[in-house]
Formats: sequence, structure tokens, C-alpha cells
Amino acid sequence: MSAAFTLILSVWLIAALLVAAGVFTWVERRGLGFLQERLGPNRVGPFGFFQWIADTVKLLFKADEVPPDGDALTFRLAPALAATPVLVGFAVVAFAPGWAISALDIGVIFILAMLALTVYAMVLGAWASRNRYAMLGGLRAAAQMLSYEAFFGLSLMGVVMLAGSMSLGQIVAAQEGLWFVVQQPLGAALFTIAGIAAAHRLPFDLQESEQDLVAGFMTEYSGMGFALFFLGEYLAILLVSALAVTLFFGGWLGPWLPAPVWFGLKVGALALAFVWIRAILPRPRYDQLVAFAWKWALPLALANLLVTGAVVVLGGSA
Repeated sequence: MSAAFTLILSVWLIAALLVAAGVFTWVERRGLGFLQERLGPNRVGPFGFFQWIADTVKLLFKADEVPPDGDALTFRLAPALAATPVLVGFAVVAFAPGWAISALDIGVIFILAMLALTVYAMVLGAWASRNRYAMLGGLRAAAQMLSYEAFFGLSLMGVVMLAGSMSLGQIVAAQEGLWFVVQQPLGAALFTIAGIAAAHRLPFDLQESEQDLVAGFMTEYSGMGFALFFLGEYLAILLVSALAVTLFFGGWLGPWLPAPVWFGLKVGALALAFVWIRAILPRPRYDQLVAFAWKWALPLALANLLVTGAVVVLGGSA
């Protein structure tokens, strides 16, 4: 891939992701309105479609003050840390054959690392706020990251073993005959649970649970700081969906339509599933959330890895 093509693809990708994240806020609000039997946005533009633009303009000009006792530098930098690593993670996503900014051989690990970095934004933002509710939210975010990262990577190692590679492009190519979701249903289920937690989405958004923590780690944020945290969240939804499509649902593979279109349709379908899950599931207690990760999800991920390893070894021996 030439340097010029890489640059053009990078600029196009960043612009497309920022617009997609904004539009997805409208899709989510309209979807939740439908599922909860209410209207949702319906004033600004047809079906309220331009509401996300109005919200963006409002947040751009809204005051964003540092708390009196807060650490100004860290308070300002934390929101950028929420969105930047997720944008960088898209650099290794293969949208079609040859359509990746960087075809890393360890693309899977790279994306997991970028998603893990977002928790630092929450912890630093909470600490810099000097607010008890924010600090509790930051502590919850750190504990949740430790709990769910433990089996997040393990849940997809079965796919890596079957494909024989951590390159996203090669993993997609290995699914030409059969999608890995058929061979790894338990791994796909565990990955979905951990992916929702990694994106900090309901029911795993206890780090910002408004019922008991006001807004958690974002309590003191407004304006663009608030917007960047939410941008990072919606970008994380798209990145987790893209990774799930690549690992379990054949990536860009599909009949008739061009490869990038298939990839986009699959990612869109999984992103809508995030909205549906938010609409139907309540938040668990925090101790239940952590207990599930250590007592159930981690042992199941290890068992899935053990069985997959045995199948791969015995199949190779045969």
C-alpha cells in the first residue's frame, strides 16, 4: 500500500468514524424511543435526524470549567484519552481485502490494548475532578477493567488458534468455508459480554451509574470534555462490533455485494444490538458484575480454550 493511499484512507476513516459516531447517537435515541414506546428526537430535521448536529454545536460552545480543587492539566487531557486510542484501534481493522491502514500480524492484541487504554481516561478524569462521586466511578472502572480484561482476550484465543494467526485479514480468510461463530459459540458469547463491558455500555456502565453516582467519573464534565467521553464510548461500540464481525462473523465475506458493504452491514447490525441490549436489560449490582466475571466467565473462557486446543492438536495429529 502506497503512502499516499494510506494517508487518504486515514483521513477518510477518521472523518467517517466521527460522522458515524454522531449519527449513531441519533440512531440510538430513536431506537430507544421505539423500544420504550416514546418518540425520541423528532424536532430538528426529518425524524429529528439533525439532532446530533445540534447537540454537537451546543457542546462546542458550552462552558467547560475545571472544578476549583481539580487538577486542570489532567482534567483537560483525560477526555482526549477516552477517544484517541479507540480511533487508533481502527488502524488495523480490515474492511476489505487490502483495505487496512496497517495490516499488523498482532492486530488482535493491538485492538485489545487500545480498548484497555480507555479506562485510564476514566480513572484520571475521576482523580482530577476531586469529587467523591467521580472517584467512586473511577474505582469502579478500574475494577471492572481488571475483571473483564481477564477473560476478554481468552474468549477470542480459540479463534486465533483455529485461524493460526492474529492478523485480522488472515482470520477473515480462514472463515471462507464456515464462520467461527459456528465453531466457537461459547467464545462468541463471552466475547460479546466482555465487549459490552469494554465499551462501558449498559448493563455494564456502573462506573457512571446515575442512580447512585450522579454521573460517575463524568460528574464534573460538561461541554467538549463531556462530548469526548461520549465520543469515545460510541467509537468503542463500533470498534468492538468491527472486531466481533472480523473474528466470528466472516468479516467482509458475503455474496453479491462489495466487501466493504458487507462489512459495514454486519457492523451496523451488531451496533444496533448494543441499543437493543441497553433497552431491555437492567444494571446488576456491582458485586454481581465482578463475581460473574471471576466465578463464571473466566473459568468458561479457560475451558473453551482448553477444548479448542485439544481439538486443534488432535486434528493436526490426525
